[in-house]
Amino acid sequence: MTTLRLTRDEVHDLATRTLQKAGYGPNHVRAIADMLTTCQMDDCRSHGLFRLFMCVETTRSGQVDPTVEPQLTLDDSAVVRVDAKGAISLRAVQAAMAPLIDRARSFGIAALAVNRCYHFSALWPEIEQLNRAGLAALSMVPSHAWVAPAGGTRGALGTNPISFGWPRSEDPFVFDFATSAFARGEIELYRRAGKPLPEGVALDRAGQPTTDPQAAMDGAMCTFGGYKGSALSIMVELMAGPLIGDLTSLDSMAHAQGRPEAPFHGQIILAFDPERLSGGQHSDGDARAERLFAEIGAQGARLPSQRRYAARARNTARGFVEVSKQLIDDIRAL
Repeated sequence: MTTLRLTRDEVHDLATRTLQKAGYGPNHVRAIADMLTTCQMDDCRSHGLFRLFMCVETTRSGQVDPTVEPQLTLDDSAVVRVDAKGAISLRAVQAAMAPLIDRARSFGIAALAVNRCYHFSALWPEIEQLNRAGLAALSMVPSHAWVAPAGGTRGALGTNPISFGWPRSEDPFVFDFATSAFARGEIELYRRAGKPLPEGVALDRAGQPTTDPQAAMDGAMCTFGGYKGSALSIMVELMAGPLIGDLTSLDSMAHAQGRPEAPFHGQIILAFDPERLSGGQHSDGDARAERLFAEIGAQGARLPSQRRYAARARNTARGFVEVSKQLIDDIRAL
């Protein structure tokens, strides 16, 4: 595969120009381009520049409003609500981030409910932002019903990612993973590369196991960990759907009416203040957490996000990231 070297500014500029051409307003362009650049520079390719195809398709289909501004609703509770009004979620989340942080510090715990949004992005950049403000955080979203429940044969659940982060004096502890065995974007990257999928991650249209990426796209993905992953996925459906008055992955799929667009649903983010919740004993709790992290490292185990932080440091130090020439050509053709 032929690759080209792009600086961070070049990645951001390519995303910005593509989004502007697609009709996104300046605030949306900035929020989306920042997210895509962050993911690309961390070698999170499935959520980097590749996602521009979905961003463009959703505007061409007429389903996403690329310019509308979110509506923020605040009261005297620990709940922050933001209506994305049928736009990509990122602008809405960023508009609500400051009051979410403020309420978490005031109450010890706060919740952000994002409604009526199209979501396509990684969750960890938002979680990391909260961690760097000194908060622990948890985020969940449903998607389209692309994933079969354990023991099932067709899609009923979303890829339903969960992200959690814990603040540290160094880079925070963060994980972000789909409850499906594979992310939808990863399967598309395998399809584009002509590579077979690993065994046990997907079913074809007839409900039979497959390693063919296209058959998987036409069929269903599997949850990770069998019934355990399936149960977690159902939890995400409930927490980020009915709990906040929004759609499940089945509802999102029906809303799309077969169009290849980003899932339409809600998102929930919970933020926790360790100082308030520990009764002022956060320094002791932080020391216990660091002993746990040290023990894990002493056994030769890798903490989640360490590989991504290493990629970030490497790409920052050398001043560029390697991107498939074919991907860049395809983006420019948009």
